[in-house]
Amino acid sequence: MGFSQEIKPIHKTEILAVKKDTTKPQKKELKPFVKNDSILSKKIDTIARDSIKPKETIEDIITHNAKDYTIQDAKNKTVSLYNEASIVYTDIDLKAGIIIIDYKKNILFAKGIIDSTGYVQRPVFKQGGQESEQDSIIYNFKSKRALIYGLKTKQGEMFTYGEKTKRVNDSTIYIRKIRFTTSEKENPDYYIATDKAKLVPGKKIIVGASNLVIADIPTPIFLPFAYFPMTETSTSGFLIPAFDTGSSDRGIGFQNGGYYFAINDYFDLTVLGDAYSNGSWGFRTSSNYNKRYRFNGTFSFNFENNINGIRGFDNYSKANNFNIRWSHNQDSKASPNSRFTASVNLGSSKFFRESQNQFNVSQSQTNTFNSSINYSKTFVGTPFNMSLTATHQQNTNTEKITMTLPSLTVNMDRVFPFAGKGGIQKTPIQKMGFNYTMQGQYLINTDDDEFFTKKMFETARSGVQHKTGTSTNIKAFKYFTLSPNVNYEETWQFDYINKEYDITDNVVVTDTLRGFKSYREYNAGISLSTNIYGTFNFKKGRLKAIRHTFRPSISYSYRPDFKDKHLKQVQQSADATDILDYTVFDQGIYGSPSSGLSNSIGISLNNVLEAKVAPKDPDSEQEDEKVTLLNNLNFNSSYNIAADSLRWSPVNFSAGTRLFKDKLAVNLSGSLNPYKAVKTSSGSIININEFNSNVFRLTNANLTANYSISSKDFDKDNKDKPNNGNANNTPDIIGADINPTDRFGQRNNINSDSKDKNKETKLYNADIPWSVALGYSASYSNNGIDGGEIGVHSIVFSGNVELSPKWKMGYSSGYDVKGGAFTFSRFNFTRDLDSWQFNFNWVPFGTNSSYTFFIGVKSSVLADLKWDKNKPPDRRLF
Repeated sequence: MGFSQEIKPIHKTEILAVKKDTTKPQKKELKPFVKNDSILSKKIDTIARDSIKPKETIEDIITHNAKDYTIQDAKNKTVSLYNEASIVYTDIDLKAGIIIIDYKKNILFAKGIIDSTGYVQRPVFKQGGQESEQDSIIYNFKSKRALIYGLKTKQGEMFTYGEKTKRVNDSTIYIRKIRFTTSEKENPDYYIATDKAKLVPGKKIIVGASNLVIADIPTPIFLPFAYFPMTETSTSGFLIPAFDTGSSDRGIGFQNGGYYFAINDYFDLTVLGDAYSNGSWGFRTSSNYNKRYRFNGTFSFNFENNINGIRGFDNYSKANNFNIRWSHNQDSKASPNSRFTASVNLGSSKFFRESQNQFNVSQSQTNTFNSSINYSKTFVGTPFNMSLTATHQQNTNTEKITMTLPSLTVNMDRVFPFAGKGGIQKTPIQKMGFNYTMQGQYLINTDDDEFFTKKMFETARSGVQHKTGTSTNIKAFKYFTLSPNVNYEETWQFDYINKEYDITDNVVVTDTLRGFKSYREYNAGISLSTNIYGTFNFKKGRLKAIRHTFRPSISYSYRPDFKDKHLKQVQQSADATDILDYTVFDQGIYGSPSSGLSNSIGISLNNVLEAKVAPKDPDSEQEDEKVTLLNNLNFNSSYNIAADSLRWSPVNFSAGTRLFKDKLAVNLSGSLNPYKAVKTSSGSIININEFNSNVFRLTNANLTANYSISSKDFDKDNKDKPNNGNANNTPDIIGADINPTDRFGQRNNINSDSKDKNKETKLYNADIPWSVALGYSASYSNNGIDGGEIGVHSIVFSGNVELSPKWKMGYSSGYDVKGGAFTFSRFNFTRDLDSWQFNFNWVPFGTNSSYTFFIGVKSSVLADLKWDKNKPPDRRLF
């Protein structure tokens, strides 16, 4: 039987009655066994000489509980609790095997119980948001001080172990023989050992001379002192640089040294720098911001001054490169009718190829930078919505840059002005819908040299385009759908060109003029479509039926020649009869008006093939399985009645299917030309108005196939589970980025599982998890003169092998069949060392040949406790 009651503050005149447990034999009264200490002696205890003497030492009611018994000694003014004892006093919550309260000395003593399993029920002391576990504790109610033996407490990610601890007050704790670690194991993987330390709960730990101990073996790594910030929020501080011993031509130096600014709860700033002995240097800033339920994002700016060689020699080169990245997301709860997003990646085209501190493999393998800043708004109660966008596209090979600053789009959703009451749409007039789109752009075309200069605005172009149209549909002959449509387009341009012949230089001079010019276009069309279904039933076997869905469509469209009335002529050589036709819109943002009369008939044929398969067990209650044999088989072409020759357009085709439970995706597309091709005297190839002898000529074709498989596919428990993979995804041949600026060693490497903090080490035996992704790509082209030629012909593959629950290996590579060589290859090795992490990334050959080695503590508190080594790719400047 246990007791639970409240104890009020004791006065000299009070006598406490003892409530005996009649269900068990009375045990002898327990008295605390404590060595002489200043905290217990009134004669020498400095705590007792507190300058402030409260009227009453016990300030609040003490609620206590014990599983076995509670002994209250009125004479000695003590209360003893035994087995699963607990007390609650003000903000203090204490649980232990034995708790003894001494009202004479204003002291509380707690310790564990020794039983057959060892020392159990260690005291767990909670006060406010702080919690600690210890072998024993002595606490003074009056001074709020305590003595603790065998302390174990957790501050943030840091575990603290101490032999003897003196708690001076709520904000100051002194500890002797202390160990610090982030390992959660009872026997830590590593710890930092020191003789004395000062702990300020929730703020910091200051220690003296300390030594790093790994696996209980002291290392030769010593620190004269150390400071560990332990606040729940981020704090500002210096970031220790990594020393570079000269892994490249830049010489020796340091990387990633700087300062971290914890500005407030919503915004921070990191400033880092690099410096090398050959004069190269780098500067980086990055910031994270987050406003709950409003927005979040990241921003970074990188600048590098890269020097190769020695000044005065032929191999000397110098380059300044920069890169800006910004990502912003708005929470959907912030504003349901408007949204602002940003994804910016712009800078020098050679930044990732020449950077000494950014081994971003994916960026070095692609040749484009793309940026977009977008604000969109829906006008509630109206069919209108708008979008304001600024975009940026940059080709890092040609160093050409295209930007829209900005692009404004206003859309009107489809409206049905002739619909009946309640929006009923039965007749063709009621089904007639109208839509409208307005787009305005300010377009800039420039290059790296003129980027962010006034000159890039000199060739900028601007304009506005309006589009509107109406369409409806009519049921014809019961099974057909007739869909007429009319479209109108008006283009405004705020710049135009004028061409003049310069007799002196014998050239045509083009001038760009500012002013308003406009043109208009319209077209009309009608289409007729239907669906035809054919089913083939089978009486034997699991295959029950095959269904063929055939969707033919024929259309007619008409568009006048709008370019003819805008044509101008200019002499283009000394020959007065050599005339050049042009329009003032030729270099406009939306181009010139459509040329030539279009009076064409279009034909489209779409096919889908599906099968119905019975379950393997005929007696089971499972339904028949629907299997897609052919996702699509499409053909389309057109015939221009108004053309004087070459009236048939090429026949485009595409086909796709998925096999082996959707693990293999195969797609084929191409084009067939019905006309012969000839080579002119100038060497160009044109089609003539004469059909091929073989009816069609295959001008181009593309074939892709993607297949993925893993050990889970052979697991009996997973065979019946649906396949969540996407066979259409091309295997990732790039892999994880090697980024030395990541102070935590790329912990999110190949297939890392954040849910498993410390995986249990087991032998896999013959059951080793693995995965493989394969991709095949081939292209073919035929100009009709030189014969067919294979363009791209390559195989790519990637995968992972989990040698053990804590050992992983990833690989990615490919083979160029046409070139006869391997493509970009990458190997990744990771080892989960519980509280430590090991990574090794290796690019064995090619222009990006490099490696990086990292081993360090996982926790961000001790992120600088690491060792890394890397060999960057060859960064010679060209």
